[in-house]
Amino acid sequence: MAEQPRLWIRHEVRASERRAPLVPQDARRLVELGFHLTVEESPQRVYPLDEYLAAGCQGAEAGSWTEAPEPAYVLGLKELPDLPEQLMHRHIFFGHAYKGQQGGRELLARFARGGGELLDLEYLVDDTGRRLAAFGYWAGYVGAALGVLQARGRLTAPLCPLSKGELDRRLRDSMRAGAPDALVIGALGRCGRGAVDALEVAGLAATCWDQEETRELDRAALLHHDLLVNTVLTSRPIPPFLRPADLPVADRRLSLVVDVTCDVTSDLNVLPVYRAVTDWSEPVRRLHQDPPLDLIAIDNLPSLLPAEASRAFSAELVAQLRTLADPAAPWRHCRADFRAACRRHELEAVHV
Repeated sequence: MAEQPRLWIRHEVRASERRAPLVPQDARRLVELGFHLTVEESPQRVYPLDEYLAAGCQGAEAGSWTEAPEPAYVLGLKELPDLPEQLMHRHIFFGHAYKGQQGGRELLARFARGGGELLDLEYLVDDTGRRLAAFGYWAGYVGAALGVLQARGRLTAPLCPLSKGELDRRLRDSMRAGAPDALVIGALGRCGRGAVDALEVAGLAATCWDQEETRELDRAALLHHDLLVNTVLTSRPIPPFLRPADLPVADRRLSLVVDVTCDVTSDLNVLPVYRAVTDWSEPVRRLHQDPPLDLIAIDNLPSLLPAEASRAFSAELVAQLRTLADPAAPWRHCRADFRAACRRHELEAVHV
């Protein structure tokens, strides 16, 4: 049997990141196939290190991936720490570096200097372009849930991770506080389906728009809703759904926007009315005073349901990790997109 790849699951530097890209049960499946897995200690990860050790993984100190053997794939979810300046490993995570996002070129330059490679999970797709591992459903679910709780005056800060059962209980308990008119854009995608499902738990029947309804946008109808949940992540320029000129419109009913996709610093942002995300400590920010418009734009929403989101994502990812050594596997799309992004920035990307 050919030697299987080495995986190194890193600790997440963001304090609010509770998810795991691979849960212990799926880690055990890879170990049984001959994969060598190292898992870093992490005080906030929803699954403790002991569960990975029981699954046959080795343990390591948080942040020690910088000393991992060069052939290792370093697996994570969100941003890397600022150091080291040269990245020599193959990293698997959501890099957010290919669409003009702030800091994107700097991240790619670190890989170019170190001879490493970014296998961005956003670009892990099949030959039709369908994403093969994503948190979309739970991002939509949590985003819509927070929107309802805020609209009903029941959202408290700072936010804390919880279970789906507890979140659903809060949604049902809030029903007596009103019925905001909600619009979900991108309702047919997995992220949109999650948003619609959460609204149903909250007793709301959402207006659902997708490509057909946004091809020629009815802006007046959009502004006539109380709550907008955007779940659209586009790879090509499209007219924005909400513009700065829409904010001072006197008869605007729209008073709360939940941007699940948070493509805020991208050239392809469909909600170019804000320039910075919100966070767990201050989840809601006022965008416009008269008439009032508030924003929820948290870029790690599924981490508020860390166990459910991790299990669902891991179940999809583990099947793809089994194919890491196969040059014909979907990871080739990640490699091609990484190289194309480096070329756009005139960076030489050659993995050692």
